[in-house]
Amino acid sequence: MIKFGPSGNCESFYAEGYSHTEESAAFVKKRGLDCFEYSFGRGVRMSEDKAISIGDAFAAEGVEISAHAPYFINFANPDDEMAAKSYGYVLDSAKMLKLMGGKRVVFHPAAQGKASREEAVSLTEDRLKILRDYIYLNDMQDMMFCPETMGKLAQIGTVEEVVRFCKVDPVYVPCVDFGHINAREQGSLVTVDDYKSRLEYMIAELGFERMKHFHVHFSKIMYSAKGEVKHLTFADDVYGPEFEPLAVALKALKLEPYLVSESAGMQAEEAAIMKKIYQSL
Repeated sequence: MIKFGPSGNCESFYAEGYSHTEESAAFVKKRGLDCFEYSFGRGVRMSEDKAISIGDAFAAEGVEISAHAPYFINFANPDDEMAAKSYGYVLDSAKMLKLMGGKRVVFHPAAQGKASREEAVSLTEDRLKILRDYIYLNDMQDMMFCPETMGKLAQIGTVEEVVRFCKVDPVYVPCVDFGHINAREQGSLVTVDDYKSRLEYMIAELGFERMKHFHVHFSKIMYSAKGEVKHLTFADDVYGPEFEPLAVALKALKLEPYLVSESAGMQAEEAAIMKKIYQSL
């Protein structure tokens, strides 16, 4: 089943007087949503007891939880010591998520830096082979590790690059951020076929079974010549992309991802809008 939910807590969560992640489970469920993405964006600073407490709350509501690893991961860092920290960030996120009862860890692959594009991509690929070995050593191969398509031109994470990384091992499953793709490609996602062409390419390269339950981030995003500038809400009528053509493409291709809203401050509300659009088809 396709699942819809927010990335983190939206403004209305706090406006209604909530503050603890445990409370997010009922908040999300009350809005008819099915999943929630916890962000370790600024670091994995959580006790095991807290992770278990969050997991219990989400299990009680029947809402599934995923996690976003720290934003500063960079598997193309030329410094081996700095790159080694990235393994820890992913594995620590996975460890806490496992205690929360979740299975999907999203991470940003890399930044290009001063290297050539191919050098940076190749180094990232090599490091993801090392990460794969750590994943198996830590008995985490039942989880999904999701390299994300990125929105800035200076970041590693085109659709083709993410597919290449996922070919390293079945533990890697794409996180496709359609707002990022649209920003990176200067408004490329307009029609159903624009979405279908990306998805059909990924299915052809990775197989339907791996892609059937892939991970999606969606929001409208402002962009410049260098790509992503900032996340927007569905009220924006300048930048896009629109969700309905994606919903049509997902139905046509029989794909059932986790669909996580990253709209600015309106994540839960706009996740509910996307679910309503999808169900109306």
